[in-house]
Amino acid sequence: QVQLVESGGGLVQAGGSLRLSCAASGRTFSRYAMGWFRQAPGKAREFVAGINRSDGRTDYADSVKGRFTISRDNAKNTGYLQMNSLKPEDTAVYYCAASSSWTVLAPPRSGLFGSWGQGTQVTVSS
Repeated sequence: QVQLVESGGGLVQAGGSLRLSCAASGRTFSRYAMGWFRQAPGKAREFVAGINRSDGRTDYADSVKGRFTISRDNAKNTGYLQMNSLKPEDTAVYYCAASSSWTVLAPPRSGLFGSWGQGTQVTVSS
């Protein structure tokens, strides 16, 4: 499996922006689709965004469309989540995940992602 480490979380005011990074190691990053999930206190983990291995196709949860952008740089073994126009309801621990089988054409079930990072906290104040 590929090892993943997130960074870039923090505290930001509503309307602000953050950029999360996900550094991959251990296996060839380009062989894996990548996803971002989040989990707020007392709530289930939910899909935020995903990107295919190499064709750049993406998928987003309705709640973040138009505000968040997922991208990846396979040469740097790194994925990103640019978050703009943040809202208090975006507050959560954000996880990046990698899958050798999922594509944006399929429902983004968390069980399809075999590798997970430790998570990074994003807090949006009102």
